[in-house]
Amino acid sequence: MKLLLIIGLLLLSTIPALFAQITDADKLLGVWQTAEKDGKIDLYKSGTTYAGKLIWAIDMFERDGKPRGAAQSKPDANNPDPALRNRPLQNLVILTGFSYRDGVWGGGSIYDPSSGKTYRCTMKLTNGKLDIRGYVGISLFGKTVTWNRVN
Repeated sequence: MKLLLIIGLLLLSTIPALFAQITDADKLLGVWQTAEKDGKIDLYKSGTTYAGKLIWAIDMFERDGKPRGAAQSKPDANNPDPALRNRPLQNLVILTGFSYRDGVWGGGSIYDPSSGKTYRCTMKLTNGKLDIRGYVGISLFGKTVTWNRVN
């Protein structure tokens, strides 16, 4: 009986830690402006991982301000896959597969529609800003940019 009581108390003591981790992991949710201030990305939870979609970009629409066709935005013209070049940039998922561990969202990738390239990526919150590190191969040879939260 005492053993069951001890096990129960141990389980109850871990519940706050589990909720704290979930809360910490969700701190990146919301809309972020890119470092160059030329795009806004909506970061959201997708099942058990985190993802992000491009919701606005300075060059998403034609110069006259009119949307392009039914897609309402320019297409993903630089995509290396010809079958994907007609998908609209607006709401294009560019961040996928991120898991949270020890203050870092990792294991994901970021797609750059301006170049058509995809990079491995990690994300970390620092003083209310989101540091995005994209790289090929190992993180040492990557580049970090900082995004600001949109209020």
